Amino acid sequence: MNYRHAFHAGNFADLHKHAIVLAMLSTLQAESDAVSVIDTHAGAGGYDLSGEMSRRSGEAQAGIFRLKAADDAPAVFGPLLKAVADMNGGQEGDLYPGSPLLTARALRKADRYAGCELRPDDAALLRKTLAPYANAQALEADGFVTAAQQAGKGGRAFVVIDPPFERPDDYQRIAETTRAVLKRAPDAALAIWLPIKDLETFDAFLRMMESVTGDLLVAELRLRPLTDPMKMNGCAMVMVGAPASVDEAAAQAGDWLAARLGEKGGRSRVWRT
Repeated sequence: MNYRHAFHAGNFADLHKHAIVLAMLSTLQAESDAVSVIDTHAGAGGYDLSGEMSRRSGEAQAGIFRLKAADDAPAVFGPLLKAVADMNGGQEGDLYPGSPLLTARALRKADRYAGCELRPDDAALLRKTLAPYANAQALEADGFVTAAQQAGKGGRAFVVIDPPFERPDDYQRIAETTRAVLKRAPDAALAIWLPIKDLETFDAFLRMMESVTGDLLVAELRLRPLTDPMKMNGCAMVMVGAPASVDEAAAQAGDWLAARLGEKGGRSRVWRT
């Protein structure tokens, strides 16, 4: 696996994903005495946006740095912005938390987090990132397999799926994992991130997921028209078992990102199947 999230940390897709995941986690915690989060592709857990990979891509400058400078960011970004500020000691800084750190900070005593990462170097960084959090663990393991095996153990399952999409079967494995998770834990919630490059791939994935479950909440964000399938023109969060309040949170995040970070033709749409 060659993918390194450090190139993309803090970009528009991270802002969309992280705001929605935190909103969904908060709502699940309000509904459940214990939540067990499984992050299938956790990465390093935290990122230095002044590093070479981030500077080479420039994506964070067009993402989190613009969000931090904004005076009209909606409330849905509040938990993310607070986490970023806390990670930088309350000062302006270049550190950005990935989903493992964002989740670990939000855990209650009864909650658990397991972050899976196959790259040995990123898995080692993930262990260091999560070391201060007693309820969080880093696993050098296949996240799809782990989610299918562990869902339903120790609290309501919340599975976050964000693969690098380097393998041609990633979309299929997401659907298969969703089916396996729901078989083990029918009340499980899942939050699945995917890039939007072309409409055909996106629609095919939604059809695949609808064959698994009819309970989908889709938050689609496009920064530009889908005219170049070689670019990540947008992203989507496809959620299973999402509480009703997540709809508004997803709409807030997507509408602001499309309006403030998107090009002409950008848009945000949230719907349930």
